[in-house]
Amino acid sequence: MTASVEVRGGGLPGAVAAEWTKFWSVRATWWCLITATALMLGYSTLSALAQRVDGDQPTGAHTIALGGGFYLAQFAVIALATLFVTSEYAGGGIRSTLLWTPVRARVVLAKAAVLLPVLFATGVVLSLAGMALAGAVKAGHGLPTSATAAVTTATGMGGYFALLGLLCTGTSWALRSAAGTLVTVIVLLVPLPLIVGSLGLAAWIPYFPGIAGVNAMVEAGQPNPITMAPAPYAPWVGLVICAAWAAAALVAGAAVLRRRDA
Repeated sequence: MTASVEVRGGGLPGAVAAEWTKFWSVRATWWCLITATALMLGYSTLSALAQRVDGDQPTGAHTIALGGGFYLAQFAVIALATLFVTSEYAGGGIRSTLLWTPVRARVVLAKAAVLLPVLFATGVVLSLAGMALAGAVKAGHGLPTSATAAVTTATGMGGYFALLGLLCTGTSWALRSAAGTLVTVIVLLVPLPLIVGSLGLAAWIPYFPGIAGVNAMVEAGQPNPITMAPAPYAPWVGLVICAAWAAAALVAGAAVLRRRDA
């Protein structure tokens, strides 16, 4: 009579646990998070000091934090999410990962599941820290920040960073190159909307992921500080647009992984 053995672990929860351990066990994760924090705090401090010196363009603490996230901190987020995938290809660890988790789509979902809460929390914490620091440094100068504006900026930045991370991982699975992913995502976020606008297609600009992410951080009816135009949709729609870009990237990345394997 043979004894039955109960097997625990494995499946998607096991894959997520494995990716969670790998994510926090490498120095790149910590360096990227530290860099994002330093960039946000540095930008907030300098922008708030500018408010005390030059009052010609008054700005609220929430707008300062938004600028710190879009102009600087998001690039550390892009690097973090990109390296989470491409470093395994560079070091050959992807072979072990796919051996332990043979279902390719499960690997893609596991990495996405790890990044989503981490980057959402990162965006919320950094935006709140940026707003608090900017408010303290500018000491009443510039524009005030309402509770609604602060909540919109914090939740919007959290959602944007989380979905931006998924966009980067999907692109990384498809390209398998850190340099290729960084160039592709950065061009998509910044230069491409500007090029499209210069071609007379300004109505398309709010539907690119970077601009949609900023629109998610701005109260309805208020101008986007990047484009200086109000969004044609509510803040939550901006996150839906970012989610659509992220989903498309993940589907493409998963398809490439199934076809080309390691």
